[in-house]
Amino acid sequence: MAKAANWEGIFPAVTTKFREDGSIDHAEMARCYQLNIDAGIDGLIVCGSLGEASTLTQDEKLDILAVARSVAGNRPVLLTISDGATRDAQRLAERGAAAGAAGFMVLPGLPYKSDPRETIAHYTAVARAGGLPVMIYNNPVAYGVDITPSILAEMAAEPLFVAVKESSDDIRRVTDIINLLGDRYRIFAGVDNLALESFAMGANGWVAGVGLAFPRENVAIWRLYKAGRFEEARAIYRWMKPMLDIDVSARLVQNIKLAEMIAIGSNDRCRAPRLPLIGEERARITAIVEEGIRRRPTLPALVSEAA
Repeated sequence: MAKAANWEGIFPAVTTKFREDGSIDHAEMARCYQLNIDAGIDGLIVCGSLGEASTLTQDEKLDILAVARSVAGNRPVLLTISDGATRDAQRLAERGAAAGAAGFMVLPGLPYKSDPRETIAHYTAVARAGGLPVMIYNNPVAYGVDITPSILAEMAAEPLFVAVKESSDDIRRVTDIINLLGDRYRIFAGVDNLALESFAMGANGWVAGVGLAFPRENVAIWRLYKAGRFEEARAIYRWMKPMLDIDVSARLVQNIKLAEMIAIGSNDRCRAPRLPLIGEERARITAIVEEGIRRRPTLPALVSEAA
């Protein structure tokens, strides 16, 4: 538990790769995840919203967890739990723990918009079913359930709750959580284009999206910031900002998969009802990513992970 409670750094929420027939492409996932491992990321999160969790069966989620674990080495792999029924979420937590997950990133029981009492009960039941550390995912903009600092204070009595992915789109929340709860939770930036701002306010890491296509730059921002080399981190972040913006979209899955196709030679296949981008929308995202590649900076020498 102590090791897991110290989650820190870059934890990309990885995409799920599909073959042309719609089945899971284990080999392509392993290749793409390995690129992130080689770049120096600190952990992986599988089967989240970006991983098209709503289209996956529990068996598929466990297969994806196994792929991530096969390349992660000693880095933690978190399994996302986003089932609508608490009992289904509990079952996945039990199965995920048995399959070797290091912990879970847990969402409210969607699409129902629970009140605080229901939200706390859901999270507690899932955490105790799995018995592993939990990152609480707060995204009221997308999911309509706001896990406020006061609710986090109520949840603090449960030791399995160790981290928060803060995606309220309000940078003040990082300070509010720390002012109320000190270092009780590890706080992760959950909105790509608020990451460096979140670090400055005290966040411990970044659940990254667009960084899947640019993992070395993603890692460089974090390591340079941690080393006190803020201006260098900010320069890379400013370069990356137009691409980070494509994460903040209802089509973040299609956007980021297209970015992966362009930048790392993957594909942008999705599972229906999602379809790859077409027309002007595809051209717009392509232009943003291609311009980013054209202007890609030379990375400065990085400090070690221990720095």
